[in-house]
Amino acid sequence: MQIDILLPEIETMQDGEGPVVDTVPASCQSITLGITQTLEREKLDVSIWGSPDGSNWGARPLAEFPAKSYCGLYSLLLDLSANPNVRFLQAKWKMRAWGAGRTAQGTREPLFSFYLRAEPVTKASAGKARAAAAASAAA
Repeated sequence: MQIDILLPEIETMQDGEGPVVDTVPASCQSITLGITQTLEREKLDVSIWGSPDGSNWGARPLAEFPAKSYCGLYSLLLDLSANPNVRFLQAKWKMRAWGAGRTAQGTREPLFSFYLRAEPVTKASAGKARAAAAASAAA
């Protein structure tokens, strides 16, 4: 299976957006967020946006990771079956820092190093992933 790099590993101190990626046609994709560096008291919000033409992204993201503060690998299932016209994906992120460690000016720039990749999954695998997620949410 082909893996799309939605965002090569970057180190950044500001909000931003990744490149527009012409993605593998698949109704379901596993999106992996890898955070390789961060400082304490920071949050990273990452969303995945879709477009049929690479320029019109709509008003809402297709998927969002819950806010992350620690290094690690995080995955979510992006189900495009309700959006079959989506051909392009783009990641957008927002960062924030809080608490102690602020500068004399009162603010501190957050710092994250992270990457995103997308891998097509079969409908059977997607169904199992949904069932596992529902079971863990019910527990």
